[in-house]
Amino acid sequence: MPLLHLFSVLLDFRNLIQVLHLALGSGVASRLPCFLCMEQPVLKAVIVGAGPAGLTAAYQLSKQHARVAVLESDPQYVGGISRTVNYKGFHFDIGGHRFFSKSHEVEDLWTEIAGDDLLNRPRSSRVYYRGQFFTYPLKPFEALSKLGLIESFRCVLSFLAARLHPTCHPKTFEDWVVNQFGKRLFRIFFKTYTEKVWGMSCQEISADWAAQRIKGLSLASAMKHALLSERKPRDRKQVVKTLIDTFRYPRRGPGMMWEACAEKIRKLGSAVLLGRRVVGCRFDSKNKLWTVTSRNAAGHLEEFHAEHLISSMPIRELVPQIEPHLPEVAIHAARSLRYRDFLTVGLIVRDRDRVSDNWIYIHDSSVQVGRVQNYKSWSPEMVPDPAYCCYGLEYFCFEGDGMWAAPDRQLIELAKKEIHQVNLASSADVVDGCVIRQPKAYPVYDDAYQQHVETIRKALAEKFPTLHLVGRNGMHKYNNQDHAMMTAMLTAKNILADERQYDVWAVNQDAEYHEAGTAGEESTGAMSGIPVADATSVAQSCSEGVA
Repeated sequence: MPLLHLFSVLLDFRNLIQVLHLALGSGVASRLPCFLCMEQPVLKAVIVGAGPAGLTAAYQLSKQHARVAVLESDPQYVGGISRTVNYKGFHFDIGGHRFFSKSHEVEDLWTEIAGDDLLNRPRSSRVYYRGQFFTYPLKPFEALSKLGLIESFRCVLSFLAARLHPTCHPKTFEDWVVNQFGKRLFRIFFKTYTEKVWGMSCQEISADWAAQRIKGLSLASAMKHALLSERKPRDRKQVVKTLIDTFRYPRRGPGMMWEACAEKIRKLGSAVLLGRRVVGCRFDSKNKLWTVTSRNAAGHLEEFHAEHLISSMPIRELVPQIEPHLPEVAIHAARSLRYRDFLTVGLIVRDRDRVSDNWIYIHDSSVQVGRVQNYKSWSPEMVPDPAYCCYGLEYFCFEGDGMWAAPDRQLIELAKKEIHQVNLASSADVVDGCVIRQPKAYPVYDDAYQQHVETIRKALAEKFPTLHLVGRNGMHKYNNQDHAMMTAMLTAKNILADERQYDVWAVNQDAEYHEAGTAGEESTGAMSGIPVADATSVAQSCSEGVA
């Protein structure tokens, strides 16, 4: 018995050292006596990025007893762009995240992770234009009434002209929207905001983006919704997601969901490590193992070994780190991918009951702010004191430009001025503020992005069969939160099956924003057994998402 007991103790001690290796990195070995040092365990997967895609993949694998390590560069938060930033007890959601999906698996996973912390919230949003607020999605009769008789008449004529003489096979955002609304409504309600978001002309933006983001929305559909808003369509697929009036939301923002998910992953025996910036990904083709090198907050290098590598980091950053190196044509394609960044100026304001909307689009070229989030309307628990509200003024920019590099105090003063200018709050009621920068928030859909991504995909598939790209930046696809989660869920299924049964690129592959319908209507589980060759049908089931 004493010998068995000693053996048990040694096994427990060995497991402890392996956990230390996993949690603290290979640098631990250099600080342990040599008789305690042992080879770091080989993980099922190393996952780069603790956003919705990375954490979903980690959770799905860990539940099946596959040990993983998630490496997140942020030293404080998980969630990626879906994190919640806490400033003096006030909570800021980076971009605003509705929890709505037609996928049963996604809806069920949200419930499994957050449970009673998910609230049902009413959706309310408006457009600010020429000093007036217009309900969004647009209510045609309200919009035409506020625009005035003459302008309304011109808008109707413009719409009819677009329907009679549409642009066949539209290639740009402008062409696509003009086909749906007419040129005058495009200029009034789409052009200014869209060009603020992207920092480029609407003629330079691919129609793919419009097809994904506002699929099914047109002046005709908006009028139908206004006239028949009380009637439920027989076919739930006919409901346009942009027109939904309720959604679910965690009590203290989306970060609450992903913090709970990270904790569950840790309890299942895997690791979620913050402050780890990945600097190298080396594949050993002989042993079929990945060695991922990260730099921790102290500046020390750490190594992790795994059978699979799941990456949600921007493709432009991943490709140069891979060894053996990809062909030069793929490296050039990665360098050519572009991203749009933004920053949020969070303002803490005395609540005067001026705004009840969740968010407001600012279609006004006289101010630089593009959108304003009202976090108290997302959830009352986003503020610690009901006497105050907190707004997020979103400024779209490029990393390193004048807006991005401006001092925080200067940006806060700009936000105070502009929140007053658009009549959402008095600058005198602003009591505090903070600045939150979000690099690479949006992959840019220019006229060459598809060719670049295809070049990279082909090169990776030929040389690295156990490398899996997931999520928005990981795939350079404007995936929403649940689209990103679906790519991760299917990737986990592929890894567990030890073969690519599902084509994750088929999620939203048809370039349409399939979010119409009732939450939980579709099930990715229904795709069980569908091979990669049948990926077209996967796209239909998988591409139901959330903003």
